[in-house]
Amino acid sequence: MPSFRFPDTNRLDELEELRRSGQLPQASLLEARGTAPLVGAFQDSVSVEAAPPAVIGRNEIAQSTETLKKYKEGKANLEKRIVEDELWWQLRHWEAIGRTGRTGHATAGGAIAPDLPPKGRALSSSAWLFNALASKHADSMDNYPEPVALPREQSDEESAETISSVLPVVMEQCDFEETYSREWWNKLKHGTCVYSVLWNPEKDNGLGDIEISGVDMLKLFWEPGIEDLQDSHNIFLLELVEIEDMERDYPQLKGKLTGGQDIELAKYLHDDTIDTSTKCVVIDWYYKKRDEQTGRTLLHYVKYVGNELLFASENDPTYAAKGWYDHGLYPFHPDVLFPEASTPIGFGYVAICKDPQLYIDKLFSNVLQTSLMGTKRRYFMSEGVDCSEADIQDEEKPIVHVTGPVNDDRLKEMVTRPLDSIYLDVIQLKIDEMNKTANNRDVTNGSAGNGVTAASAIAALQEAGNKTSRDMISASYRTHVNITKMCIELMRQFYTVSRTFRITNEMPYTYAVLRPDMLADTPTGIDAQGEPLLRKPVFDIKIKAQKRNPFSRAEQNERAKELYAAGFFNPQRAQEALIALDMMEFEGIEKIKEQVSEGQTLYNMVLQLTAELQQTRALLSAYTGIPAAEYMAAGADGGAPQGGTGQTIQSKEAQAQSPQTPMMSRMARNSKPNMNNGNSAAQPQA
Repeated sequence: MPSFRFPDTNRLDELEELRRSGQLPQASLLEARGTAPLVGAFQDSVSVEAAPPAVIGRNEIAQSTETLKKYKEGKANLEKRIVEDELWWQLRHWEAIGRTGRTGHATAGGAIAPDLPPKGRALSSSAWLFNALASKHADSMDNYPEPVALPREQSDEESAETISSVLPVVMEQCDFEETYSREWWNKLKHGTCVYSVLWNPEKDNGLGDIEISGVDMLKLFWEPGIEDLQDSHNIFLLELVEIEDMERDYPQLKGKLTGGQDIELAKYLHDDTIDTSTKCVVIDWYYKKRDEQTGRTLLHYVKYVGNELLFASENDPTYAAKGWYDHGLYPFHPDVLFPEASTPIGFGYVAICKDPQLYIDKLFSNVLQTSLMGTKRRYFMSEGVDCSEADIQDEEKPIVHVTGPVNDDRLKEMVTRPLDSIYLDVIQLKIDEMNKTANNRDVTNGSAGNGVTAASAIAALQEAGNKTSRDMISASYRTHVNITKMCIELMRQFYTVSRTFRITNEMPYTYAVLRPDMLADTPTGIDAQGEPLLRKPVFDIKIKAQKRNPFSRAEQNERAKELYAAGFFNPQRAQEALIALDMMEFEGIEKIKEQVSEGQTLYNMVLQLTAELQQTRALLSAYTGIPAAEYMAAGADGGAPQGGTGQTIQSKEAQAQSPQTPMMSRMARNSKPNMNNGNSAAQPQA
């Protein structure tokens, strides 16, 4: 019985047409390409060569969903903390206190309601915590990272220089500055932010490019008990997508999706109402698998919704042997503020500052309530007083009628005793505690005090007081190194054609061309078996800060004046200046070194040309007999040396070229054309 492989199609009508035309043997139709067995009357008429069985099927999806549920249970406390931290950030901490039940009471339905002040009572929600986070965020944006690739071998210098100029452009096209800003807010609030570095094949009109974005931690799930995301056996990223959009992109899902899903995502408490009844949960499943033949760890990717498989890299022959990404790493990078043990995430400033913030607002609320009571008149009224309360409360009524005598025993004003100043001191102590805990001092906000007004002095005080900010920013730079390395690996895998990038923003523009061979494996020799030995270009990544602080610019200006006054820009002292600059470190120092070197080179050229000019004058002096000093003096005043006879070189030259004999004079006249008779030819004259 002959073997036969079915055509590459999913449409039943096309298969039926092929069968009727004789191109398809007498066999039943396929339910799905490469997976369905033969059924029907044609099963015994032909031997069919079936496609390899799928590695990922419904059973694997079901097991993956169970694993996801376990991961979600282990992350429940973190999700509650993230939602609560977001309320504290929005100055809705009274609501957060009620949700946690710390100062709340149980309602009839069993829910916890916050013990909020009664109606009309003052309720304080100060923004000291908000100010601390805003100051740290400003420090992070003042030191926006810029990656630099350094070669490990001399042969990779060109590639490293090109990649260093291309990486900022790629990140700018990803709008990474906006992502960096938003994720820093999450890092300060929740203690952790997560970046994803993916390949988007739809960017650049289908050419594809790198995409760097932030990840909501409520939608990311990993194995509990690990400290590095790369150690997790699986990672899941969930996203709510409209059912209508999914059915449009995947027609096979039509009628199979519903709004109710087994996996329920945690939600932030928004002011607006978000309807999720028309959405479904789409799951991106990443997992690692070791290749038994090569020993490499492969990264695979599965996309599914419910029980319906949308894509699996192990089922695709293109990725089955090499994995989804060649680097074999999860494309997620957490940036942790204050780390915790046995978890890849940490805690942020909300966790350490919300307790003093709570007592500040409680004390402020009592002070405000006392102030309101003291500014409002109230009275004690005896039962025997025949007087209308409305008349007493009516401030516009000049006369109030009272039956009987009027004295303090029958109608007495309630006097509120003002609070002692010690309570205001307690509030200030709690404010100072929060500022010291968050390292949000006056000097970090630009106020130096003690009459310090010089920009350089303020900058020096800020640098001394920003140790905590520098430590946080350094941690972000370490994360940025991993992001940059993954970008280079994606370029190595997917940049199969040369790409041109504009790397300057001012005319004349400068362009850089990144060729595939700059990142590809290069042969270095042949091993004993005759196989080529390949070397992959590897780069060391350094992160430098793009300083945006105006005081830093003022400091740079002061430094430039100091260098000028010290003679650093004098070309005669270029060698000394370069030695001193090598011992310094500041923004733009490489450009200064380059300009000093150029000045030294120009000065040496001037010296060389001067020496050659002196030699030329010496030769002329020996030939003409005119002293070289006269040539030098003539060069200084723009004239020419006169020599010993008092005549200049120009006069001697004119005398040498003038006729000396009558014969020479007549020949000179004959050589001139006669313009009077219209004939331009020379006419002989007697």
